[in-house]
Amino acid sequence: MTSSKSPSTSSNALAMLVAGCFFMENLDSTIVTTAVPSIARDLHVDATSVGVTITAYVLTVAVLIPVTGWLADRFGSRRILLSAISLFTLASIACAASTSLPMLVVARVVQGIGGAMMVPVGRMTVLRVTEKKDVIRAVAWLTWPALVAPILAPFVGGLLTTYASWHWIFVVNVPLGILGFVVALRVVPGRSAIPAGEFEPTPPDWLGLALTSVGIGCLVWGTTLLASTPVDVAQALVFLVAGAIGVTLALRHLRRTPRPFVDLRLLRIHTYAVALGGGSAYRFVISAIPFVLPLLYQGAFGWTPLQAGSAILFLFAGNLGVKPATTWMIRTFGFRRLLLVAHLVGVVCLLGMATFRPATPFGLMIVVLVLSGAARSVGFTAYNTLTYADVEKRQMTGATVLDSTIQQIAIGAGIALGAVAISAGRLIGAPTNASPVFAYDFALAVIAVVMLAALIPAWRLPVSAGASLMAR
Repeated sequence: MTSSKSPSTSSNALAMLVAGCFFMENLDSTIVTTAVPSIARDLHVDATSVGVTITAYVLTVAVLIPVTGWLADRFGSRRILLSAISLFTLASIACAASTSLPMLVVARVVQGIGGAMMVPVGRMTVLRVTEKKDVIRAVAWLTWPALVAPILAPFVGGLLTTYASWHWIFVVNVPLGILGFVVALRVVPGRSAIPAGEFEPTPPDWLGLALTSVGIGCLVWGTTLLASTPVDVAQALVFLVAGAIGVTLALRHLRRTPRPFVDLRLLRIHTYAVALGGGSAYRFVISAIPFVLPLLYQGAFGWTPLQAGSAILFLFAGNLGVKPATTWMIRTFGFRRLLLVAHLVGVVCLLGMATFRPATPFGLMIVVLVLSGAARSVGFTAYNTLTYADVEKRQMTGATVLDSTIQQIAIGAGIALGAVAISAGRLIGAPTNASPVFAYDFALAVIAVVMLAALIPAWRLPVSAGASLMAR
């Protein structure tokens, strides 16, 4: 029987499904944070010990992402995506049913395995079946989870923990996972649906995969240590150096081996290289903002976690408000102009946040937060779309794996940036007995400078960058 759905309709349905999967994965990266005290009380452990459940999840995702491209090519994207949704959902049930910390950590590792498979495999599945003229719209769907989840997580986690129990932060995944699995059965195409010549299997480059996974794992763990309190600088540096060595060896191997699992010649595609570098720097910065602001509100202003989480929702309002217009804005103004504006508005908003005080009118805070949310949404969507502007479908596996891997590192590094900048602000302000607000002002100013520096790759883009996506 011939389907009555048009390719565009099928592509949109698939993009919405994958976006939902991304939302679950991104939400679970951070939602546990607000439930840490409750989990510690219930499992009879110290609150600092519960942090390993967050690290276990993030580290598993980071280490396994490079392997998922080969898995998708070997067993088919449909089979891997369905397995990922099932594994993530079952692991969520196990997390909610955990009665001890070791049990919860194991369940989180399994959940991370499912999450690692959902991220790049879902994206490559969408991009393989999406025509160039529809890529902007498809990527707009795929980017909102990474923008929204880190902002909603503190609020949702605080709400569920306060009025229900910490178990519910995992239980909410179950109906979403079941729905996602049923929809995936209907809309995810099999390998036979991919036209001949658009599929190029990734070779099983085990040495490259091992070096990359170990290097990324060490980098993510090192940045996690920098973001923890108290900071173990020596241990963090050991892992960061080990990670840098591992990644360097991996890059050397990928350049020399005749059949690497990721072809670094992708970086010769100018738009891909710029979007990968500039986009990662941009994500590095915007990942720090939802980390710093709740600490400012609670640590310096004395707000409750729920009040702080509620205020951060105005970033979400800016994201959501501008999202329907992002496709039109990209097609009207072009990638280069839009990215420059997003960077500059973001810098101004960060400097505005650095002036926040307990007496600052909340209405003024709302304006700054909404504008910041809108700018980050536009910039993030533009970078993610431009990444695949000139990538051929046969190159999509390597392109998505490399992009997903670097983005995962950027998230951890961004949170570490915020933590280190706050600590540096406290050290600088200590001799003069500076106000507690000073450390957060300093951190926001540092983040603003980094965002301004990240503008350079976008500035170097040609005006015609991404023209292949502008067909209507």
